[in-house]
Amino acid sequence: MAQTATLHHFAIQLADMDRGVYENFELRVARQPSETAEFMLTRVLAYCLEYQEGIVLTEGIAAVDEPAVVVRDLTGRTTAWIEVGAPDPERLHRGAKLAGRAAVYTHRDPAQLLAQYEGQRIHRAADIPVYSFGRDVIAAIAAKLERRNNLSVTVTERQLYLDTGGDNHTIAIVEQRAG
Repeated sequence: MAQTATLHHFAIQLADMDRGVYENFELRVARQPSETAEFMLTRVLAYCLEYQEGIVLTEGIAAVDEPAVVVRDLTGRTTAWIEVGAPDPERLHRGAKLAGRAAVYTHRDPAQLLAQYEGQRIHRAADIPVYSFGRDVIAAIAAKLERRNNLSVTVTERQLYLDTGGDNHTIAIVEQRAG
């Protein structure tokens, strides 16, 4: 019998001072059986850091033809292709060609990911930011996630301050380029 996704609820208070975005919203995230808690948390953080009109959280690992997070304009055209984890170069190439903007958020070792992209054909690779979070802090937070979570996400000067139900974490957002 096939396992089904586990539904997680996130009530989020977002204050992104770097971009002037202040919102309260709820996300329902279907975590696939093959998806780690670290990947799911990185997907939620990518959604918060990219939050804008038209943003959609896709099926994550189960989304074959879509990134983990996508932004569409009112006509349905993809304007931002946001990958999570360690997308392969071909997928990133396709997304960068399709959308006006592409980005990668990873909870993995960024040096290994960038080495994977080296010498590969990726459309506008030099324009694609690869954002990484500290692996240890993401793992520690992910281990404490429950089915229902309250998050307070504050971003200022590329520092992410995350309050997860009383536990406070400071996470540096490190930016590199795919090419």
